[in-house]
Amino acid sequence: MEYGITEIFESFGLAFLIALAATPFAIWIAPKIGAMDVPKDARRMHKKAIPRFGGLAIMLGVLISVAVFLRGNEHLPAILIGGSLIYALGVVDDFTDLPAKLKFGYEAFVAVLMYALGVRIEFVSNYFGKGVWQFGAVLCFFVTVVWIIGITNTINLLDGLDGLAAGVAAIASLSIAYVAFIHGDKFGMMAVCVGMMAVAGGAIGFLPYNFYPAKIFMGDGGSLFLGFMIAIFSVISPLKRSTLIAVIVPVLVLGIPIFDTLLAIVRRLLSGKPIMSPDKEHLHHHLMRSGYGQRRAVIMIYGISVIMGMAAVLVSRELYKDAGVLVFTALSYIYVFLTDPNHKAPSIKQTVDPQSGEKLPEKKKKKEKR
Repeated sequence: MEYGITEIFESFGLAFLIALAATPFAIWIAPKIGAMDVPKDARRMHKKAIPRFGGLAIMLGVLISVAVFLRGNEHLPAILIGGSLIYALGVVDDFTDLPAKLKFGYEAFVAVLMYALGVRIEFVSNYFGKGVWQFGAVLCFFVTVVWIIGITNTINLLDGLDGLAAGVAAIASLSIAYVAFIHGDKFGMMAVCVGMMAVAGGAIGFLPYNFYPAKIFMGDGGSLFLGFMIAIFSVISPLKRSTLIAVIVPVLVLGIPIFDTLLAIVRRLLSGKPIMSPDKEHLHHHLMRSGYGQRRAVIMIYGISVIMGMAAVLVSRELYKDAGVLVFTALSYIYVFLTDPNHKAPSIKQTVDPQSGEKLPEKKKKKEKR
């Protein structure tokens, strides 16, 4: 199927309108089915119970738009099946708070299913000759599964402030869509462009109800779904050479949540905490403690995400020096956000109790004996 400017904007518009129209329904039905986020610990930023079922509106907008505009695409069944399964996982987790190991196992199952249905990062196997093709296939399988699980969870871990996850997902989707549009004719990436525009439309259609002060949260159903769709669309291009571009671009665009996730893993390992345990040491928590407030903190992270998105566009055009300047600028701002006048360097170890929200006592240095 041929895709043009009309299909690109129509896919965005349809997802946007469906999400915009379906969110009030989600707000209405959430208390009736018990889908409410009650602030039961200090980690939550809100003070009253808020509906946590907005992922339904996002999912409906994106999947309906994708089904309409990507009909006939060989990867459409995998996209619809995988998106539905991941959304279902998030909804169940919102209601029952699933164990981390069970969630990881389910995500791994979906990732393996996507590989079996032909959604693969195939350029990895291109580096190996025919005699060692089997090793290349194994590595392709491993990278694909890790990629899908990793990107799926980056948006989920970022969902800590009103409008943060939806906005960053929209910026990432628009950036990837633009790169796909630029290279569409050369690498056959127009389907990626159409799909990413649908994801952006669904996120932006939900955002008016989710931006501070939020009337509804997307829940794990929405955040896992958005991360999964970004992961899937970034590797469905029909030409293998384009997959390298499609993988590098999301890594740059999602630089903030990826960096935040890696820092959280290191922090929890050093503190002896489970990797999946929550805390209040994420980038947005640092901004909140610095007194910026939710609205300004979210806008600041939007700004860094836009910078990284532009860097990704420049990398796709092989303008590496220009992209490097933007990445350096973004990293400089991240350093400033993670530090304050009383600290010379960012603290990697956990400094806030995730349950009480209180600052953990610092270890006093032992006095040297003279």
